Amino acid sequence: MIPEIGLAALWLAAALALLQLVAGFAGARMEGVAFAALARPAAAVQGVLCLIAFASLVYVFAITDLSVKLVATNSHSMKPLIFKLSGTWGNHEGSMLLWITVMAIAGGAIALIERRLPERTMMATLAAQAFVGLGFYAFLLLSSNPFERLVEIPPEGNGLNPLLQDIGLAFHPPTLYIGYVGLSVAFSFALGALLTRQVNPNFARVMRPWVLAAWIFLTVGITAGSYWAYYELGWGGWWFWDPVENASLMPWLAATALLHSASVLAARDALRTWTIMLGVIAFSMSMVGTFLVRSGILTSVHAFAVDPERGSFILALLVLYIGGALVAFALRANTIAEGERFSVLSREGALVINNVALSAILGIVLLGTLYPLLTEAFDVRVSVGPPYFNPVGAVFFLPMLLVLMVGPLLRWRSDESGRLVKPLALVVAVMLTVLIRALFYDDIPILPLLGLVAAFGVGVASFLPLLGRSLRRTPLAVWGMCVAHFGVAVAVFGMAADSAFQQERLVAAAVGDAVEVGPWTGRLDSVNALAGQNWTAMQANMHLSYEGGPEREAHPQSRNFWTPVMETSEVALLTRWNGQLYVAVGNQSEDGRWQLRLWWKPFVTFIWYGGLLIALGGALALVGRVVTDLRRRRPGEVDEGPDAPEVVPA
Repeated sequence: MIPEIGLAALWLAAALALLQLVAGFAGARMEGVAFAALARPAAAVQGVLCLIAFASLVYVFAITDLSVKLVATNSHSMKPLIFKLSGTWGNHEGSMLLWITVMAIAGGAIALIERRLPERTMMATLAAQAFVGLGFYAFLLLSSNPFERLVEIPPEGNGLNPLLQDIGLAFHPPTLYIGYVGLSVAFSFALGALLTRQVNPNFARVMRPWVLAAWIFLTVGITAGSYWAYYELGWGGWWFWDPVENASLMPWLAATALLHSASVLAARDALRTWTIMLGVIAFSMSMVGTFLVRSGILTSVHAFAVDPERGSFILALLVLYIGGALVAFALRANTIAEGERFSVLSREGALVINNVALSAILGIVLLGTLYPLLTEAFDVRVSVGPPYFNPVGAVFFLPMLLVLMVGPLLRWRSDESGRLVKPLALVVAVMLTVLIRALFYDDIPILPLLGLVAAFGVGVASFLPLLGRSLRRTPLAVWGMCVAHFGVAVAVFGMAADSAFQQERLVAAAVGDAVEVGPWTGRLDSVNALAGQNWTAMQANMHLSYEGGPEREAHPQSRNFWTPVMETSEVALLTRWNGQLYVAVGNQSEDGRWQLRLWWKPFVTFIWYGGLLIALGGALALVGRVVTDLRRRRPGEVDEGPDAPEVVPA
């Protein structure tokens, strides 16, 4: 009965999405049309119905209802409860239901909360949101029904991909999906403003918190996904330039550019058409990422639940949404008045350079991700990896870091270069000191070297906007900018340090043998067999010490699952303030020795600390923006003027 309730809720939600589209479109075309008032309640109830549908699916997974095809295919009664629950979105149909649920809840929140836009623009926004939602409802109900019943109920399920049976993957997809779907809101706002020609600072202030919230979740999702790949896949890397990794990075790059562009529009009434275009591009990248991950058109180490046939459906949606939006942009862009002008040496100028660099990096990642697909059409197989992405991306990334140091110090509209000499002297001194110190290491490659120097420069420059301010009276948005920029510096430092100083050892060790890598020494004490709830494993037991200090235990495992059959590597991580020892155990050779792989990775954890700091900075800025907007809000008043001059992220 529960699956039928979920399916009925999904059909009703789809019907309300259709009503929302019609009512919203009528309200946008003819102000005062009576049934346009139905658009807001339709959006709100739709969110509730989708939540009921998703809760129904979670329930059937929790009780392992094997009469539901999706549960029988992706779960097993012997799995731990947390992985039964996470199995809800660890497959094609469940992840799409999660997508539409987040989207419907976001649409309902917009309908209930937002009152600052002109009503016609609001109706156009709700209509656009319903239009996007209808495509996904059709996809779920006609192609990927998550509640499909089986005629013959199997005695047991097939289980979940063992790589997904990890606490990191229990939370990583939902955060990433909230980010993806949050960009659909930016897309709808952009279309609504474009169609009603209401592209102004008020529109930017309304859209900005939604973009910021999506960007925060994307940041957390990417950071969590990177750390999951690092410890779960057992290969010792934190970023492989894998198509699935790129699929989440591309919308993040576009959202970062959109966030900065929207801030300029809100504060100085500039970059009007560029902001609209970025709103379209950001959601386009979410759709491209979904297509790449779900279609099976590209191979990946963790592209789960792929289906070429249903991937074609997503491709059709992508063409419909993005193609339609670009056509609307082409027809309406020339009707949007040009915004305020500014000089190159200004806060706006720095943000434009920032936007160009981010867009260029986005283009590089998109080209590198799709190029193997294009060549395969001509029977030529190529792979594109770090040798392409790292140096080509650095051409734009490193100058962007330099702009990051200067931009927040510039004044709006125009500034004088001489005013920057004094505050930047400290930054230059720190960078030269790091460069000279790093040159004592002969074998640091050029990119990690430049990364280390730039990281220290950005780290110091991040807090220069606070000079001369009363820290207690400094707005949260400014604190958010400083923390986010400092997070970038911390992450870049971690990436550069790991690339520059990492040491690796591959050894074949018998029980009792000594092992060493970098400053770590130790021994293999024993190897034991273990059994878990749905797996067995061979576990190596080791004692290791850092530079002769106290010994610490490490227990890497080679784990075997039987539903489905798969071998995974559960690595051991010994974390210090200055890095992490990474140990993986392999198979036993014919002479009784065990393969051990050890990496000493100096400061690698700073990569993820940096990611969390970036998200924290975004959260501070979001709280600051919301509080400021609430203070500005007056009942029945629509503010069309620019923001008061203030510091925004650069």
